[in-house]
Amino acid sequence: MEKEYKYLGRVNSPEDVKKLDKVEAEALCTELREHIISVTERNGGHLASNLGVIELTVAIHKVFDCPRDHVIFDVGHQSYAHKILTGRFDRFDTLRQSGGVTGFTNRGESEYDCFGAGHSSTSLSAALGFAKADQLSGNDAYTVAVLGDGAFTGGMIHEALNNCDKDLKLIIILNENEMSISKNIGRFASSLAKLRRKSGYFKAKRRTVSFVKKIPLIGEWLFNAIKGLKKSIKNSLYGSNYFEDMGLYYIGPADGNNYEDVEALLTAAKNAGESVLVHLKTKKGKGYAPAETDPNKYHGLRPLGSINPTGTDFSSEFGKAICSLAESDDRICAITAAMSSGTGLDGFAEAYPERFFDVGIAEEHAVTFAAGLSANGYKPVFAVYSSFLQRGYDQMIHDVALQRLPVVFCVDRAGFNNADGATHHGIFDVAFASQMNGMRIYSPVTYKGLYASLKTALSDEYPSVIRYPSGYESEIASEVFYKDGFDGKISVRRDFSPENMPDNIIVTHGRIVTECIKAKKILEDSGESVGIILCEYVAPYDNLSDEIAEIFKDKMPRKLIFVEEEIKNGGFGMTLSGHLKNKINYEKVRSDILAAEDAFVERKVGESYLEASGLDAEAIAERIRSI
Repeated sequence: MEKEYKYLGRVNSPEDVKKLDKVEAEALCTELREHIISVTERNGGHLASNLGVIELTVAIHKVFDCPRDHVIFDVGHQSYAHKILTGRFDRFDTLRQSGGVTGFTNRGESEYDCFGAGHSSTSLSAALGFAKADQLSGNDAYTVAVLGDGAFTGGMIHEALNNCDKDLKLIIILNENEMSISKNIGRFASSLAKLRRKSGYFKAKRRTVSFVKKIPLIGEWLFNAIKGLKKSIKNSLYGSNYFEDMGLYYIGPADGNNYEDVEALLTAAKNAGESVLVHLKTKKGKGYAPAETDPNKYHGLRPLGSINPTGTDFSSEFGKAICSLAESDDRICAITAAMSSGTGLDGFAEAYPERFFDVGIAEEHAVTFAAGLSANGYKPVFAVYSSFLQRGYDQMIHDVALQRLPVVFCVDRAGFNNADGATHHGIFDVAFASQMNGMRIYSPVTYKGLYASLKTALSDEYPSVIRYPSGYESEIASEVFYKDGFDGKISVRRDFSPENMPDNIIVTHGRIVTECIKAKKILEDSGESVGIILCEYVAPYDNLSDEIAEIFKDKMPRKLIFVEEEIKNGGFGMTLSGHLKNKINYEKVRSDILAAEDAFVERKVGESYLEASGLDAEAIAERIRSI
């Protein structure tokens, strides 16, 4: 039974938050922590980051008038308290479930989620768009961007800062929770921060500025002289401030987990009359001892009761593989974009620190950096989630593929991701990477296949993509395609003899082969004959189509079905079938492609993304019957 709360349940909107006094607001913060911990431990999700911004979120909704004012969370994974306070408390127990509350901000979910996000460093650019649109339309609404210090490792934040106008109603909240991006500031700065938190500070400042500027003849000159002197004194005492150098009014730093201080600073920022950066220091995992002690471990939790039957997964096996290969080749380097643990590279970082590079949330830089390493004789491996690799698309084309540099992209989280949803679906990489001339694409379904793919890619003269899903290898695929063990080759495998060609042939690759095997059993139980061709690599398509055409050289099936866990347009099935039509006799063969028709499909309650896209075993079997 869910705990009964004194405030949660009756605080369902920003208007309800505004009615609370300081003591009640702090009590609400405590209840929010308890509820978020309870639901996240059960459903999985981002815990430590959400616990750190509780006071900040309550203060935002106390000071600003949402949804008229716009609040934009960077990444969006720290918006749980925001969701609860904006009418989603009753549904919050469905967090990250099919048909439930999403784990990120989502415009389709609530009017209070004014901008969707699942990737870092986008908030300030979006906030500038909102603030400028309000200015152009004469709307006096505020725009609030909430971003962590980690976001500043992404170039977009600095590009946006370079375009910040001083006269916008823009509040930038820098939530520093882990990495220091500024110098330690001494007693003078602390005193200044306290002064700025006083309610009369900004009013007095505006009156003084107005008075000085109105002095005949020398007003503007005197104002600029005083302003320059103030900045000179301040810089000499504790160093130049990056944000003020960019033209922003800077307030802070302050304790972001002290509700009273946060509310006071946000009120002051709102009354400043110009674009303001509020610098807060928060504690990741605040209020939950395990998360405070190890915020990295509690950044993202798996759902309660989720079990890995093998005790390992593709990410960890990739980490073992690259360490093994790097032991005998000191030119192998590993690159991550702030995802060392998530991609399995912690072991490599410890074993080969001089060859490990964490570039921060900067995928574009990571790709071109890898290209530079490669051009100068090293063997870079960039481990990255499929959805994050999308951010380096231009660099893959211009800096890697165009120059035919043998950079290896180890693409984790390939395919649908049920928990994180559309922002993290890895369903575009095959389509966009296969268009790059010379690119090799491997699609292992077992750990041994992953090792062989990585070893092959590192000895190749071309750029390569090795894509694998979240989770563990397919035991059912091993039983069907590797009965006699893995032979170490990356090839095209089949579970039938061409001499006894089945009526229906499924051509597939990657994790979805498991659904294809289940669909085959469904069809065979009803008297159909079915065979499966498993492609351990995808590109080059010319090579792949040659291998498959060889299987069909003497006899063709009645139906040929391509099944993939990616987008249809430009994808595996569409491209491979086009190549095959030039090499085999398609005249009497009925063919179809089963893939994601809608890349951003919505799930119903209890549905997986495979089911929502018509790619589960039952749907595959039914589609084959209907062809």
